[in-house]
Amino acid sequence: MKATILVVEDDPHIQLGLEEILIGEGYVVAVCRRGDEALSAITRHRPDLVLLDIMLPGLSGYDVCRQLRAKGNKTPVLMLTAKGQELDKVLGLDLGADDYVTKPFGVRELLARVQAILRRASAQIPPGLHPFHIGGCEIDPKTFQLRRGHTVEDLSARELKLLQLFHAHPGEVLSRDRLLNEVWGCHYFGTTRTLDQVTVQLRRKPGDDAAAPRHLL
Repeated sequence: MKATILVVEDDPHIQLGLEEILIGEGYVVAVCRRGDEALSAITRHRPDLVLLDIMLPGLSGYDVCRQLRAKGNKTPVLMLTAKGQELDKVLGLDLGADDYVTKPFGVRELLARVQAILRRASAQIPPGLHPFHIGGCEIDPKTFQLRRGHTVEDLSARELKLLQLFHAHPGEVLSRDRLLNEVWGCHYFGTTRTLDQVTVQLRRKPGDDAAAPRHLL
């Protein structure tokens, strides 16, 4: 699945141009036109990359980046600005931006920088924390959430481990003993009824009908 990119840009012509370029490359694109709305947009869309203009209404791109990093959010940021002075570039990078492109920029240069940042970010995520899909649902191990359309379901640690195990073995029959050993641990001495109860709850989250489940059989 292609990455989601949030474009924070107040110039409607540049914003539209960036949308068309990125969508043309297969990325999922969200947009925001104000700096003071950028942080909530990042929380809402959970982008893989933010293209962040510096001169924004409400809050500058510098301030957005500063607040984002202060919250511990490590979402990659590529700053876009008409400023070309070295001091401005250094300030953006010091605040936690991952890269910097000065307007006007070439399409190939922009896409190359986007791809490079996304590659670096992906390489830094441990394999077990990459989002994955089961049916039409996206499961994000970093947030312990399952997304089904506009519906978001929170997952417990054991529900997440079960989904990861099922996803790693599509179409396989997994014994109750194996599920209990790998999810509950080899020192679990309870009954398999616990597994039944968790599975019943888990089936509801991808929207399965308990009488005729499609995802977890």
